Amino acid sequence: MSADLSKRLVPGELWRVVAPLLPSFAARPQGGGTPPRDQQGVFTAVVYVLTSGCAWQHLPPTFGTSSATAHRRFTVWTEVGLWRRLHRAVPDELWVRGAGDRAPVAR
Repeated sequence: MSADLSKRLVPGELWRVVAPLLPSFAARPQGGGTPPRDQQGVFTAVVYVLTSGCAWQHLPPTFGTSSATAHRRFTVWTEVGLWRRLHRAVPDELWVRGAGDRAPVAR
């Protein structure tokens, strides 16, 4: 994936808000399998699918993750309420930085 596309989809400022909200993926206790993928790369791939309308199975390989992994993480993140928390965290972060014009959202 080109660095420009990655930075446009998930700028560093957004990643700093998102990263602490993501659940960690531990190694499998029985061992084996593939190592966990880079969280930022997978998140960027998910954002690409959600914003472009691309079908999961047509996710370009340049994102460095399979469409199955991206979809699986999207499903897990949805189940743990990531998107709801992210929609609260971004306005809160803007408020803290003085870029917002409203009070922070109560949690």
